[in-house]
This record gives sequence, C-alpha cells and structure tokens, in this order.
Amino acid sequence: MPAKGKNLLFSIQSPEDLRKLPPEDLPEVSRELRQFIIDVISSNPGHFASSLGVVELTVALHYAYRTPYDLLVWDVGHQAYGHKILTGRRNLFHTNRQYGGISGFPSRDESEYDTFGVGHSSTSISAALGMAIASQKKGEDRKVVAIIGDGAMTAGLAFEGLNNAGAQQADLLVILNDNRMSIDPNVGALKEYLLDITTSPTYNRMKDEVWNLLGKISKIAPRSRSLAQQIEHALKTTLLHHSNLFESLNFRYFGPVEGHDPVYLANLFKDLQKIQGPKLLHVITKKGKGFPSAENNATLFHAPPGRFDKESGEIFIMPRTSPAPPKYQEVFGQTMLELAAANDKIVAVTPAMPTGSKLTEMQKQYPDRTFDVGIAEQHAVTFSAGLATQGMLPYCTIYSTFLQRAYDQVIHDVALQNLKVVFCIDRGGLVAGDGATHHGVFDLAYLRIIPNMTVAVPMDEIELRNLLFTAQTDPEGPLSIRYPRSSGIHAEWQKPFEKIPIGKARLIRTGKDIAILSIGHPGNFVVEAAKRLEKEKIGITHYDMRFVKPLDEEVLHLIATQFDEVITVEDGVIHGGFGSAVTEFFNDHRYPVHVTRLGVPDRFISHGKQEQLYRECGFDTEGIYRAVRTVLEEKSLRLTRKRGKH
Repeated sequence: MPAKGKNLLFSIQSPEDLRKLPPEDLPEVSRELRQFIIDVISSNPGHFASSLGVVELTVALHYAYRTPYDLLVWDVGHQAYGHKILTGRRNLFHTNRQYGGISGFPSRDESEYDTFGVGHSSTSISAALGMAIASQKKGEDRKVVAIIGDGAMTAGLAFEGLNNAGAQQADLLVILNDNRMSIDPNVGALKEYLLDITTSPTYNRMKDEVWNLLGKISKIAPRSRSLAQQIEHALKTTLLHHSNLFESLNFRYFGPVEGHDPVYLANLFKDLQKIQGPKLLHVITKKGKGFPSAENNATLFHAPPGRFDKESGEIFIMPRTSPAPPKYQEVFGQTMLELAAANDKIVAVTPAMPTGSKLTEMQKQYPDRTFDVGIAEQHAVTFSAGLATQGMLPYCTIYSTFLQRAYDQVIHDVALQNLKVVFCIDRGGLVAGDGATHHGVFDLAYLRIIPNMTVAVPMDEIELRNLLFTAQTDPEGPLSIRYPRSSGIHAEWQKPFEKIPIGKARLIRTGKDIAILSIGHPGNFVVEAAKRLEKEKIGITHYDMRFVKPLDEEVLHLIATQFDEVITVEDGVIHGGFGSAVTEFFNDHRYPVHVTRLGVPDRFISHGKQEQLYRECGFDTEGIYRAVRTVLEEKSLRLTRKRGKH
C-alpha cells in the first residue's frame, strides 16, 4: 500500500517523470521511496539497510542526470533497490529475489537502466571507466557515474580502477558512499583515512568558505582557475596533515558532503557535470537511514533474517518447538572456538564476513587470532599463506562465490608452495535469493584441478566438525572444506571429534540395482529417495564420497566391478565437477560404466528458494528418484532390444 502523503512516487513510471517535478518535491519523493522500501521488505525480506541509506542519493542522481543516456554504475548492488523502483520496476518490486521475480541486484537483462550486472563488490570504477572511454571514442556526451560504497573501496580492483582512470583522464565521476559499513563495520587503514577527513573540524569549518571563494575567483578571472585549484589542494593537504589519496591518483576530490539532502545533491551533481576529467565525490550517509532499528543495528538489518514489523522493527522468527538441526555456519563457528581453545596455532581469516560466517564469537574470545581483512579476498588468501609459512594454521573462511576472485592466489601463493591453509568455503552450492552472482557452484570444479589441493565436502554437520578437526594434521598441504548455507540434519551434533581418513568414502546403504555416489549435503536427498525406491523393490548402493580429491579409488574399483550404471549427485556444476572426476576415473581404467551426472547444468541459475533451485536443476529428492527410475527403465529397454536381436 502507498505511504500517506502526496503519492508522488506512484506518479513516477521512469526517471523522466521524476525530472518533471520541481526540486522542492525531491524530499517528499525520498520520503515516499524510503517508506515504500520499508513496506515491501518488511513482508518480503531482502537486503535492506544499504538501500535505505542511499535513498536521497538515488533520487538526486536520477534527477540530475539524463538516465538511461547518462550511465549510472552501482557497486555492491544491494544498494540499488531505490534505483530499481524509480526505473519502472515499482509494481514488480514485491517479487524481489523470489523465484521468477526480479533480481535483488542490477541486471542488464532486466532493464536498460542497469548498465552493468553486479553482485560482487568493487567492480563499478573499472566498468564505468570502460564506458566513459567508449563514449569518448564515439564522440558522445554521456556522463558516467560509479557509485561505490558499503566497504567496496577496500578491494584491490577499486584501486586498480582509480589508478587507471586517473592516468586516462576520463570524464568520470566516482561517488564514494561512505557509511563506514560493509555488512560488518569497515576495517583497515582506508577507513581511518576517511574518518580523518570526515571528522576534521578545521577542514569542515573552512571548506565551504574556501569553495565559495574559489568559485568567485573562477568567475571573476577564468584564467585563474589553475590558481584556484592550487589553493584548494593546499587547503586539503595542510588541514588534513597529509596529501589527499584520491588527488594523488589524479582525481579531483570533493567532499565530504551530507548525503541525505536530495536538493543539495542534485544541484551539486549538475555543477560537477561541468567539470571535466576524473572526479571523486565523498558523500556521508547513514546505513539504515530513516528506520531506527536499522540505523542502530545495521549489521542485522543489512539483510533481515525474516519478516519484521515496519513500525517497531521487531523481527518475526518462528519459535522452535523442539531441538532443530543448526545451520552449517553455526556448527562451523562453534567448532572453531573449540579447536582454537585447544590449538594456539589456529587463526581465522575472513574478508569482511565475520557475522555471516559466524566468526563473531571467535572475534570476541580470540581478537588477536581472528582477522577481518575487509573486502579483499586476494589479500585474505595470500595473508593466510604468509601466516602458514611461519607455522601458524590459518582457517581462511570465504564464501564460495567470492573465493573465485582469489583463484590465482590459491594456485600461486598456496598450492604451488604446498602451504598448510585450510579453506573453509561457506555458501557452497546454490544459495537462496541472491541468484547467479552468489551461487557457489564452481568451486568443486576449479579446485579439484589444482595440484596439492585436497577437496572435502561434508554430508552433514557432524562430518563438518570432524573435517575441521582433521584439518589440523591431515593433509600436509592445502585443504578445502565446503558447506552450504542451510541447516544440517542432526539436532544432536556436538559429538566427540573423530579423525576422518583423507580420501575415504562412507557407505550409507547397499542395494543390487544401481549405485549412487554423492558429495556433500545432497547426499541427504539421496537417502530420502532411496527410502522411496526401496518401497518399490529397487535397491540402491549409496556412498557418501566425502572427497572430490583424492577420490576413494578403492570404492570406485569396487563399484565398477558390481554396477554398470552409476549416478553421481552434487550441488555444483556437472561440467568439470565431482561427476566428471568419477567419469574420468572409470574412463582411465577402461571400465564399461555408464555415469549419469546430476548437478547444476551448464547455464547460470537465477534466484529463488534453495528447494526451488534444487528442483529446477533436478537433484532434489524427486529428481534423484526420477533419475533412478529413468536409468533403470532405459537399461531394461536396451536389454530387451539386445535379446530381440539374438
């Protein structure tokens, strides 16, 4: 339902409608836009606090620029909800992140206003620079703006883009949305540097006066603009006691400015359009702005874990009537505490994900052994490698989709040197809501081809505990342990630790008709499918393989002598993944075994609930059941035809 007020938002079908309004209406548009986001997300949870913080910025950008001709490139796409609503998707916003609905991130397939697909952070400056250079080469007068925030400036790619943009002297505006947060509070020297700028009382007191003076100098004597720029630079350098980082990269630095005044921002953007070359505007915003619960707890309301009351902010979570299985992340966090207490060489490393990875308690109890390195996955891996060279035991905890960004470091800095780094790969497999940019479906394929790398995947939370325990001593080199974002199957999971033999599978059940080899959590779907098939007198031999590399060759030799039909099941890409590894083994040993691979097909999977995506990809319980029936029916048909020929 629309919020009470002028209902200006519901008259805006596109930014062109927004630009027809007088400037004095922009605060009301911002108020209605913020309330609309609150109304929808309170009943259909998604990313929340980040978009609330950039409402005024979003309104001002679309008001001051000729979008979609002028190009806005959003970074950390979960701040783009307001952008989506203003660009023709208001009536679809209730489907946000739902199966078949609109994406939670900007997507080029979804709208011409979404100039670049995002989901991973820190890509905006490089992409916007490419757009600006292309526009320049084509003789177009497009303006290009990169909006980067939520801690994304700490990633190396952002600095690479800044460095090249300064050298190219492209006509580009970078807006640094400084809310001092990513998901968790920002860390690192850049955060302190920006804090120095925003809190310098002398600088902030004199800034406006000097800018006004410089403006008068430029108007009175246009040839004196270079002098004005020198005075401006001297002010920043002297008052901040060090040279400006961004201006050292050949960017004109402006700011910091208040980020919640849309009229002021719109006028500022129009002024900045008259200044050629690379520019950076430092905007101060409040994550969760306008919703007290989100302002006071931006980490929790970054993506609320359930529906919430849009007045009080109370989150509605269904109470547990009996002990329920924990999430894999909870098991990981608790197990790390136990292991760290017993082994002082263990350290934890995470790139800006201590809360999501459940390392916050370890941060509290072992602050000198828990390292949040910011949004910097490449650094996280090589930092872990450095720790390992000196006898420390780093558990490097990274979401699967983000580990892709550090692939060279995994190969060159860890595996090549056979260093003892334990990669705890969170959000492995298909994830709910976030879609193609966040599915962790490639890691099994890209890790198993790396020499020295051991690739382990627990089927349940007890196996996760035991693999984390085993990792302290075995293997000698790097080990990856990947697990999904979902609940396990055991309410009583905190069992005594047991060491798991590296490369050894676990027999779940025996049967005479077909063998199923599973890796990871989908093995639980196999268990359910096998129960259903047993009622139909179909016998399944099921192995939880536990390791993609090394494979349990003893088990595979045994399977090949007993079965001519094998089904593999994995929550990852079937091209190059676990099923491919099994197929390669049978081929290399010339076994006449037909392998049916179930997993993620060779296409990007959209967003939805996990069970919907498992069903789409065909490896949920029903999909496994159907696959077994199909394989056995086809086998029976082949045998019938063969007998007919004889």
